[in-house]
Amino acid sequence: MALKQSLQQKMLQKLSPQQIQLMKMLQLPTIALEARIKEEIEANPALDEGKEEREDEYGDLDDDQGDDLSDAEQEFDFSDYMDDDGTPSYKYEANNYSSDDEERTLPIGTVSTFHDRLLSQLSLRSLSDKHSSIAEHLVGSLDDSGYLRREVSAIVDDLAFTQGLMTSEEEIVHLLSTQIQDLDPPGIGARDLRECLLIQMRRKTMTVPVKTATIVLDKFYDEFVKKHYSKILHRLEISEDDLKDAIEEITQLNPKPGNSMNESSRPVEQIIPDFTLVNEGDEIQVLLNGRNAPELKVSKKYSEMMQEFSSIKGKPTKSQREAILFVKQKLDGARWFIDAIRQRQNTLITTMQAIVEYQKAYFLTGDETKLRPMILKDIAEKINMDISTVSRVSNSKYVQTSYGTFSLKYFFSESLTTDDGEEVSTREVKKILQELIETENKKKPWTDENLAKELKGKGYNIARRTVAKYREQLDIPVARLRKEL
Repeated sequence: MALKQSLQQKMLQKLSPQQIQLMKMLQLPTIALEARIKEEIEANPALDEGKEEREDEYGDLDDDQGDDLSDAEQEFDFSDYMDDDGTPSYKYEANNYSSDDEERTLPIGTVSTFHDRLLSQLSLRSLSDKHSSIAEHLVGSLDDSGYLRREVSAIVDDLAFTQGLMTSEEEIVHLLSTQIQDLDPPGIGARDLRECLLIQMRRKTMTVPVKTATIVLDKFYDEFVKKHYSKILHRLEISEDDLKDAIEEITQLNPKPGNSMNESSRPVEQIIPDFTLVNEGDEIQVLLNGRNAPELKVSKKYSEMMQEFSSIKGKPTKSQREAILFVKQKLDGARWFIDAIRQRQNTLITTMQAIVEYQKAYFLTGDETKLRPMILKDIAEKINMDISTVSRVSNSKYVQTSYGTFSLKYFFSESLTTDDGEEVSTREVKKILQELIETENKKKPWTDENLAKELKGKGYNIARRTVAKYREQLDIPVARLRKEL
């Protein structure tokens, strides 16, 4: 078989380490950026915090000395690493942070977990060693919402194989109902939503509405879930007002009792805006948070080391050559990192200014209906950057306005053409849809088809399935579940 040779040309785009570093830093939020800078300072001794200081220019190595260095060593000039005059400041003198920006630190708090609090309550009860071990195992089997999702038979097997405890399903159920479900908050240890609501209801004072609500949950749970109120009224032979009072009692219950304990023990995450917008008449000033433009400089000690290397007479020793290459590597890394911070700052401010200009009507008024349709491509073309760059900038970034603090992704939305041929933001359509649902007759809520007709009457010609999609995005249930007495 004859061999054939062919020549092919391929164009491949490879990113430099500096470009990769910049892309990674672009998508970092403010807090993560601070952590990344601290990490880099610890890893690179040639990088320091603070403003750059201008140094006197030092002389280069002698010509005969350079002949003795390797090719890798001859690729750089000592003056490039000792002279800071050629490195302009990357920090803006204005519009870099707000006047009230100050140094803040977040304390690290230690909190007890949801399961720890339940175990603490169990420790106050007089239980045998066996029952105490079983009860602790049941607490450990609860999910974050406070439910016991595992089958009782599986728990019996777990106790037998892991702890050598022989028990029965009846004993497990008894401990569950008398010990676990008796813990606070009410509803803990339930195996389904119905049981969870009943546990909470039985903890209440038995008034007439509470008794009715208990019967509804116990005997007519399916009808209640499906909102077949007419069947419940007929079977219980009660008035509509009595059923309203009972439903009011049920709606006050917590369907996820474990979450209340988890929320109280979870540290509150603080959102630090990357930008601040200041309205000055018809103009909007974009201020970049100072934490996004920290002051970094090349270490003075490393510059002094370069001065010492430049003063070496004769042929450098092997250890001196290794030291020179090491210092070069660290200095390059420090300068690359400083340049990445500068580029990150410039890219952030450029992108935000483009967004503000595009959505100026909204930022001046705060009216959500004035948000223009805007996609990543619109901003990318405006600032002459790649779409992926705009995506990285908008990821996990927040802006503080006169109308609240928003994620940058909030201002991006698809477009929709009205009957008049005008392009409007889908966010505007969602707001009108929400207003329609809020003002509907709760006894006869509009179906998605009815909502589509109402929107068409307002000039928004969208299909029923699109209405359903927008309704789900707004976390609004279907018409049947919105029905009220």
